[in-house]
Amino acid sequence: MLTTRKTVVRLAALVAVGALLLAACGDDDNSSSKDKAASAKGVKCPNIAFAFFGALTGPNANLGINERNGMKVALKDWNDANPNCKVDLKEFDSQGSADQAPALAQQAIQDEKIVAMVGPAFSGESRTANPILDQGGLPLITASATGVDLSTKGWKVFHRGVGNDNAQGPAIASYLTKELNAKRVAVLDDKSEYGKGIADIVRSKLGAADVVNDSFDDKATEFSSTVNKLKAANIDAVVFGGYYAQAGPLAKQLKDGGVKATFVGPDGVNDMGFVKGAGDAAEGAVLTAPAAPLETITGSQQFKDAYRAINGTDTGLYSAEAYDATNVFLECVKQGKVTRSDINACLSTISFQGLTKNYKWDANGELAGQVTVYAYRVDNGEIKGVAPISA
Repeated sequence: MLTTRKTVVRLAALVAVGALLLAACGDDDNSSSKDKAASAKGVKCPNIAFAFFGALTGPNANLGINERNGMKVALKDWNDANPNCKVDLKEFDSQGSADQAPALAQQAIQDEKIVAMVGPAFSGESRTANPILDQGGLPLITASATGVDLSTKGWKVFHRGVGNDNAQGPAIASYLTKELNAKRVAVLDDKSEYGKGIADIVRSKLGAADVVNDSFDDKATEFSSTVNKLKAANIDAVVFGGYYAQAGPLAKQLKDGGVKATFVGPDGVNDMGFVKGAGDAAEGAVLTAPAAPLETITGSQQFKDAYRAINGTDTGLYSAEAYDATNVFLECVKQGKVTRSDINACLSTISFQGLTKNYKWDANGELAGQVTVYAYRVDNGEIKGVAPISA
């Protein structure tokens, strides 16, 4: 079929215009893919910053470092694509301490550049920092604080990017009885807001299978009396509500003391720091989290590769959730929301498809929809995903 040169030019122009219109229509979709926020080239905004709040030093720093490093991936993608809308990262190292958190929260709300926060990472520090952050109108998404009551305080800035312990606690009890067939269980805790909170939920769900209970200070390092109790009780499994830095030595002392029960820990224990601290005693331990193993998530390899290239380490628990939380904030910035109040309003209506899940919140800042809890197992010195837990 013959066509004049003028016709060809006209057709090419029409195709180009159509492509631009389709691209513009696609950009208006609020249900963004994990890469859409970073691909919003040409966005202009004043010089703003996002904050990370959590432990970057101290005995349980790995959990905070995982999240901070996930934020770095999202912000590098964005800043590379949007030179006229740079978003800085400001870090608030709480060391996981509820006592240090209020002063850091004050610093954060007084910095006018900071318009959004990922964190606080731990439940205890959230309880002391969040009232101050709420007063400062600083919108936050925590990628890991699972304390149930955090969403009941009336904080308008609070949003949780994972399920809370009302999902994880019953899931642990279910796994103990259905998968491990445990008839006699010991439930231990470190007396912390997080550790005792989740341990008490497990206790309430186990019923008669909960035959031994013990609590000790979260700085304890010697557990001989607990070991003797558990050995005498001939238990099948032991659950520890607490964090990995203490769980490792505890598991080692239990094994060395002749306790052969399966060690079970929630997300605070789900870290390679536990494996290093426990040594051979970590083998076969069951760990849980309201977070899917990355190897089961489509498209996660690209994130894992970028994470390693930027941070020089592999991803850890909640790295991807912090990455997602950052991209949720960036989606709001892409829509022209660059103040604290505008971003907080944006979070109340947004529905954002992240790498790990869809992010949409109810009026209390909890994720809308069903939350899934996953089981992991230590196998040959590595923490490997097993399967979702049927609670």
